[in-house]
Amino acid sequence: MNSGEVKKIRDRFLKELEGSKSPSERKKICKRYIEEELSSVFCCLKDLSGENKAKVGKAANELRQMINEKMKESKESEETKEEWLDVTLPGKQPSFGGVHPLAKLQERCEEIFAKMGFISVEGPEMENEWYNFDALNFTPDHPVRDMQDTLFIKQKDREKLEAKDKLLMRTHTSPVQVRYMEKNEPPLRIIVLGRVFRNETTDSSHDINFHQLEGLMVGESISVANFRSVISFFFKELFEDSVEVRLRPSFFPFTEPSFEVDVSCTICNKKGCSVCQKTGWLEVVGAGMVHPNVLKSAGVDTERFNGFAFGVGLDRIAMVAQEIDSIRLFYSGDLRFLKQF
Repeated sequence: MNSGEVKKIRDRFLKELEGSKSPSERKKICKRYIEEELSSVFCCLKDLSGENKAKVGKAANELRQMINEKMKESKESEETKEEWLDVTLPGKQPSFGGVHPLAKLQERCEEIFAKMGFISVEGPEMENEWYNFDALNFTPDHPVRDMQDTLFIKQKDREKLEAKDKLLMRTHTSPVQVRYMEKNEPPLRIIVLGRVFRNETTDSSHDINFHQLEGLMVGESISVANFRSVISFFFKELFEDSVEVRLRPSFFPFTEPSFEVDVSCTICNKKGCSVCQKTGWLEVVGAGMVHPNVLKSAGVDTERFNGFAFGVGLDRIAMVAQEIDSIRLFYSGDLRFLKQF
């Protein structure tokens, strides 16, 4: 190996570089000569004599410097080409977000109840057992306290804790009623909007989490007739008389008497489908006169005051209003679905 051979490598490199057609091709040529040709030259240096070694080393270093400069030029040329922008092209239409159908429904519900003097309040999604069960007249052996129905928060030595220290994901928005009554004197009218959680299998009309609208009215001489008037006005405003409403006797630990409110299924027009479980009706409201034990838990004088409470499944209401055939669509994040609203 001598300096003349290094010169031949240099000449071959320049010839190949001159014949290249693009910056990326020139980069590949430079890389190949550094990794293969020059690498071989530097490997031979250890076997050369002192004077020849100095000449070959100098020539090789000069060639490496030149190749690195050519590679840098090729890289800059390639980046300039990629960043080039044709300003004459039409611009891209920006993508805009929208309001979720459940959020729209919540706003509409607040507007309707505001007409009747109800105010909107909030409460924690992670609740304790006292507010979620005990204060609402649930017995210690009630089925909803089982793991199969409720999502409990894992805590160390949970069985030794007091009810107000045992945490869970709230199964309904009713605990907010008690929290509000503890701090406010009757008469009162409130609605509670928020997400609740149930440990159940997902299908077209059920999900592990969903949204509720809770209502509470407490005062002197409140009756079922007052509730029927309120709920009828709500559905009349919301659906513009496009659905039928019916009340059925039922049972809830926190109300007595209790009843269910159903609306006719708009998906199948009462003919029966998977959403309404082939019945033609959708159960959307659980309601009743507030149980005296619940009022006492909140410190309300039951000799003077009484009231009614109700819980509305907002997801099912939205399904009826928008003729949506699966609750899972609300939580899918599918823009094709969401952009319809």
